[in-house]
Amino acid sequence: MQGKRLYRSRENRMLCGVCGGIAEYFNIDPTLIRLLFVLFGLSGSGILGYIIAAIIIPDSPMM
Repeated sequence: MQGKRLYRSRENRMLCGVCGGIAEYFNIDPTLIRLLFVLFGLSGSGILGYIIAAIIIPDSPMM
């Protein structure tokens, strides 16, 4: 059984594609994810979380 995989988006990216990839994974609007990262970023944890996610989550494979 092949499950869904989380990838950074190649089409829907502003910086590294983390928010676009999360939005594609959950099938929601990427703007909502970006707003959540901004809200978490105001506390400092969002920035660190985004950097870690950009390093850990792989780019989506070319199709």
